[in-house]
Amino acid sequence: MRRIGRTDLSRVARPGQFVANTVIVGGVGNLVLLISVARVVAGGDSLFPPSEAGIWIMLALVVLDGVHTGITRRGLYVPGAMASVAISYGLLIVHGWVLASLVQAVPVLISCAARRDSTWRVAYIIGHYVLAFLAADIVLQLCGVRPERAQTRELAAADLPAVLVAGVAMVCVSQCIGWLLRASWRGVSPRSLAGEEIRSRCVAHGALIVLAPLIAIVAHANPWALPLFAAPLYSIHQTTRVTFDREQEVRHDALTGLPNRRLLLEHGDRALRKSGGTGRVALFLLDLHRFHEVNDTLGHLAGDRLLHQVGQRLLGVVGGDDTVARLGGDEFAVLMPDLGEPGGRDPLASSAAAEKLALSLARQVVEVLGEPFELDDLSLDIEVSVGVAVFPDHAGDMAGLLQYADVAMYLAKRLRSGVELYDPARDVNTREKLLLLGDLRRALDVQQVELHYQPKVSFTTGRVDGCEALVRWCHPDRGYISPEEFVHLAEETGLMPRLTRYVVDEALSQVARWHEQGIDVPVAVNVSARDIHAPAFADTVAAGLRRHGVPAAALHLEITERVLLEEPQRAADSLDALRKLGVRLSLDDFGTGYSSFVHLRHIPVSEIKIDRSFVARLTVDEEDAAIVRSTVDLAHSLGLRVVAEGVEDDATWDRLRDLGCDSAQGWLIARALPRDEATAWLVRHGVGARMAPSRRVPDLPAAVPPQASAPPAAVPTMPQPSVPTLPQPTVPQAIVPPQATVPPPAMPRADRARPPHRPTRVTG
Repeated sequence: MRRIGRTDLSRVARPGQFVANTVIVGGVGNLVLLISVARVVAGGDSLFPPSEAGIWIMLALVVLDGVHTGITRRGLYVPGAMASVAISYGLLIVHGWVLASLVQAVPVLISCAARRDSTWRVAYIIGHYVLAFLAADIVLQLCGVRPERAQTRELAAADLPAVLVAGVAMVCVSQCIGWLLRASWRGVSPRSLAGEEIRSRCVAHGALIVLAPLIAIVAHANPWALPLFAAPLYSIHQTTRVTFDREQEVRHDALTGLPNRRLLLEHGDRALRKSGGTGRVALFLLDLHRFHEVNDTLGHLAGDRLLHQVGQRLLGVVGGDDTVARLGGDEFAVLMPDLGEPGGRDPLASSAAAEKLALSLARQVVEVLGEPFELDDLSLDIEVSVGVAVFPDHAGDMAGLLQYADVAMYLAKRLRSGVELYDPARDVNTREKLLLLGDLRRALDVQQVELHYQPKVSFTTGRVDGCEALVRWCHPDRGYISPEEFVHLAEETGLMPRLTRYVVDEALSQVARWHEQGIDVPVAVNVSARDIHAPAFADTVAAGLRRHGVPAAALHLEITERVLLEEPQRAADSLDALRKLGVRLSLDDFGTGYSSFVHLRHIPVSEIKIDRSFVARLTVDEEDAAIVRSTVDLAHSLGLRVVAEGVEDDATWDRLRDLGCDSAQGWLIARALPRDEATAWLVRHGVGARMAPSRRVPDLPAAVPPQASAPPAAVPTMPQPSVPTLPQPTVPQAIVPPQATVPPPAMPRADRARPPHRPTRVTG
């Protein structure tokens, strides 16, 4: 591990600059001081004139200051932390920079010894004071004020302007040197660091510069009165220290020392103003995955150390003008102004180029943070999600950038994609979507949302063996809203449980009405993982069954394997409770996403539904056919039924029948029908009887099978024209809806009451 003294360079954002700054300042400053001291000694002069009582009194005061600084363990770069600077500068005014440097070295040595600082740190601090005092002495010489080393020089009123100018030069050199070093440590630009601290520094050092001439005058007139300055110097020291600490707390994170949200917003507003509306500024928002596990397992101290390492690693990957901030918890932010082409950060770069560069830089951040972190003897790997927003493409101010980067970050976290650029189409918090969400809530209140039912037919018997309930919403102003749009919106905003309860209740109500009319057909309802994870979901279903007087076997719930990906034990308990009720479970979208027969051992399902992505090309793609054949064989070996979704032509029907599939669902049989049309269709096609539908004959309605039982008296029978049947009556064929001769395109499958977590499209 690389070190300089006791300083671990792995914690330094720019170790090369840090070491170079330390060596140059410490080496040059101490070398100049040693040469000057050698010349004085070689000339036979005394470094400390014994006859000047004021020098010894000042020396005693700075010794006390050094002891106080060492005991309080305050850093030497806190403004006004060393009140001895005012005494040393007063000594410089009347005795020159060499004596002032030697006197200032005394409190530095005492405080560093008390803190057990390394040699390089002591050399650097002394060197930086030497260079600052030398700059002040040069200004005094240029202004005609020449201090005398051997005796106390009387300060005239005409010398005060030169003394004040020299004091400003001393402070500027001292602070610039300090800012350069600390900027390399933190990985920020010296300019931004100066912008944060310049106000408090000016107040602190301004007071010291004003006191220094008074100290010089008193040293000449009555040196024994010098101890009276201890009280005002200590007061200035305490006031400036408290002020600085408060400003640091307000603008910096106490744990990592990085800027906090307030300072990030200040830097961001400055960057946006500087861009002039033509340049581009990127904001990254980062979140660490499972950070709470580190705290729970290793303790909060280990978690704090990990956060500090994350901050330092971020500082090492960004540029000098970029800002790394910690927003709280395990969230960090990176602000990148003047975003442009990689070669020169061209502010006039196009939107596409700027977004491409931002994504590239964000992936670099993910890659760097993906390397192991060392905590004692442990090597920890963490995963991070980054959301990216770009000004002015996504927002016109910092508040908007933070909001949209946060949206993108949570999307990246949910998708496990690592990096996501803000996309308004995937933002559920836009004004339009919030209005649509309110309309959806009201639509549920007034029962404006309705269910359509799509039948399923058995290959072996040719009979209708169930319907699937698909949700539809006709907006009063916008017309029919895509189910993919409003179901996704409900899932993202927490409205999904209410929508599912509504759909289940409506489906049970329809099943009860059908039972009254003699139509005995089960209905399947899609439920989301969030519903299954709800503590009382099984109780809610049981209450609905009792309320409508419907047997549990009449309700089928279609779930996906997503229910086992989060909180698997809670999901298993909920599914087991549903099974005990007698509700049948189907595994939907089988063959996509994380589908695996391993999951069938943990989910008490009675059937699986093959996704339409395999069914659609079944007759032209042998690989899809092989997948379907294997799925059917394995499902049957486990005692499960198999339903094929998206059956839209006769060839697909025949192939699925040959492969041994149990049931089919799709436009070949019927589209999703509104409640009344679905009732008429079920009556017309003789639910419970064998169906022998015709081949496709244009403009010809479906035939009523000869075996169909008569409908109940409460529902009028619709007359049907006779249609010739196939020679093999046991093979059901297409049932053509009266209003269409060819099946329309498939609708998005998100019209089901479940989250559209996969880009799956089936009939509906």
